[in-house]
Amino acid sequence: MTPQHRATDWAPDNAVSREGPEGVASQTGALVGSAGGRRRKGRRRKGGAEQSMVPEAEFTSYYGRPIVKPSPWEADIPAYLFAGGLAAGSSLIAAGADVTGRPVLRRAGRLAALGALSISMAALVHDLGKPSRFTNMLRTAKPTSPMSVGTWILSMYGPFAGLAAAAEVTSLLPEQVRSRGPLRLVGLLGRPAGLVAAVCAPPVAAYTAVLLSDTATPSWHSAYKELPFVFVGSASAAAAGVGMIAAPTHETGPVRRMAAAGALLELAMEQRMERSMGVTAEPLHHGKAGRLMRAAKVLTAAGAAGTLVAGRSRALAAASGAALVLGSACTRFGVFEAGQESAKDPKYTVVPQRERLEREGPVRYQP
Repeated sequence: MTPQHRATDWAPDNAVSREGPEGVASQTGALVGSAGGRRRKGRRRKGGAEQSMVPEAEFTSYYGRPIVKPSPWEADIPAYLFAGGLAAGSSLIAAGADVTGRPVLRRAGRLAALGALSISMAALVHDLGKPSRFTNMLRTAKPTSPMSVGTWILSMYGPFAGLAAAAEVTSLLPEQVRSRGPLRLVGLLGRPAGLVAAVCAPPVAAYTAVLLSDTATPSWHSAYKELPFVFVGSASAAAAGVGMIAAPTHETGPVRRMAAAGALLELAMEQRMERSMGVTAEPLHHGKAGRLMRAAKVLTAAGAAGTLVAGRSRALAAASGAALVLGSACTRFGVFEAGQESAKDPKYTVVPQRERLEREGPVRYQP
């Protein structure tokens, strides 16, 4: 006779309670605190507390595949990010130099803006595969899409930056040539076009950071608050570096101050960004991305320090400017590489999700 039969021999017929038939022991119940009838072994610390013997979690995914698919972008995209920021900063410098009567610095800024914009657009079109894919994005305007907004920003900025550079080129022609027909009109439109390009320049420098952080790539998405400031500071430092290389020292006083301010903004916001990113900041310190980011910090800091004494020597000003340009390029490539690496490791996707769930609770969707 089974234990169940023995328990029901004395029970009234059909006696059923809320927990089930009376006198029948549940065969699915668990003993509270018994870990299923087995005592969990653990190492006991001094004072009586037990130390968990559970190993640390190993973050894996099905078949070893990444949870988030890395972006298909290659080196074209960080080159596009860097050149776009350089073009935007150069337009700002050119407009300021035009208003304050610094002709060499104005020429350097306008030509640098056009050259950097050309490199940026070439890199973008090369990544897209064919130019028609860029123009196709102009068929609609979607404010919620950073790619759509960025396409329209570049489309508004590019013609004015090009017209300002064309005016600078025509100013180098003989008087009897540049005073004829359309060339004369180009010369007259140089200043207005340069000022409009300067107004459009800050969004050009910042929107690429929004473009990256709007993706699901962990290290890019976690940096959404500070990354635009990092990119704007980096663009300002790089453009000022070009001005320090190309213009004489007596014209570069404001540029040196802009270089120092941009470098300080970039370095300060990088530190704040790494603290706020949590575990997703780890790829910024390891591998190729770590080497690039360390080089960026050293070059940017050295260039900023050089601006303090660059007014005394043209060679020192050029060296400081080159350090700032290279530091800005390393920043863009370093951030890009860190994002790609973070997408390959499931840890950088799972840990932030768990932390957000513990902090905010489950998301409740309203029908």
